[in-house]
Amino acid sequence: MVDDDRKAARGIRPQPPSFRRVAVRRLDRLNARLARVTFGGDELAGLRIEEPASSVRLLLPAAGSTTLVVPTWTGNRFLFDDGSAPLIRTFTPLNFDAAARLVDLEIVLHPGGMTSSWAESAQPGDEAAISGPGRGYSVDPRAAGYVLAGDETAAPAMKQLIAAIPATIAVHAIIEIAHREAKVALPSHPRLSAEWVVPAPGSAPGSAILPAVRALEIPPGWKVWAAGEAGAMHDLRRQLFDERGMERGVVTVRGYWKHGR
Repeated sequence: MVDDDRKAARGIRPQPPSFRRVAVRRLDRLNARLARVTFGGDELAGLRIEEPASSVRLLLPAAGSTTLVVPTWTGNRFLFDDGSAPLIRTFTPLNFDAAARLVDLEIVLHPGGMTSSWAESAQPGDEAAISGPGRGYSVDPRAAGYVLAGDETAAPAMKQLIAAIPATIAVHAIIEIAHREAKVALPSHPRLSAEWVVPAPGSAPGSAILPAVRALEIPPGWKVWAAGEAGAMHDLRRQLFDERGMERGVVTVRGYWKHGR
């Protein structure tokens, strides 16, 4: 603990789990906005993902290359020998089959995204690497109900949470999508109500989530899990904590990505 404190004081972060080399096994286009990529490889042996809404880092070859080079941890970030930064993004491992050594990641397709561009042209056999897992979420079986809110990047985690929440607990899911055709199938849950919201043209990401959550009555004993664009999630925290006065122990809000980056 003392060593970790000293490293933190020097701006040195603990080294993340090592990258495991994998290859594309299958690609499925789920809709105009979403692709599911199945990765597999012997190096996935020993990987353990025990909680819903966990994360993994996906390392891809540099733009214009199909050769994967694994970068070095510098104490603060991964870098190549020439000082350049690799293409690493964080995803929810939607399905993980430890016995078959396969993992599914769902990638949102949008103009200008480097990972999106890779997914548009990827082929079976293409190299990649996965590191993880990162923190997940522990579902409370004593909760009276759950509000789940997020954008398309949070949909895989929301699917896992819906599947993990006991059938006796009410769940209300708010999912922001770019257009109505971007809906995805959700797990069956006897007490699930789902609300699909679409932002107005030209509005900021997350702008449809905020009023939808504000309009909800959140009874005592309910918990909230939300994830999506960082700026929108900052505003959501303020809404839940400052406006509603909710206790921090019943709210989990995570920024998954940042608009413009």
